[in-house]
Amino acid sequence: MDLFTHDKEVSWETLGGGVSRKVMSHSPDLMIVKVRFEAGSIGSLHQHPHTQISYVEAGRFEYTIGDQMVVMASGDSCLIPPDALHGCLCLEEGVLIDSFTPVREDFLPIQTPPSDSR
Repeated sequence: MDLFTHDKEVSWETLGGGVSRKVMSHSPDLMIVKVRFEAGSIGSLHQHPHTQISYVEAGRFEYTIGDQMVVMASGDSCLIPPDALHGCLCLEEGVLIDSFTPVREDFLPIQTPPSDSR
């Protein structure tokens, strides 16, 4: 587990549809992720068992959590309870800082076991 993560040393992972992300610091219990959106990009409605907090670093987003829809701008944040259906529409190019507990294992690279060199 790395104690420090430098933004310039982490590559953006292209997710498609004008969305990309960087997995920053993480432990088994907590993870922080930067997600970059082009204007008009969609974070499709989905749900997961993790608690999530999203912080709008830049841009404007129409955010849906359950049956509530709110426009969020730079400096705003929201809490997404476990298993809540949620998603967003990027109204102005921007970046979300998402934190998850526990870690989103599905965001981490697949670890390949070392080959047996016999």
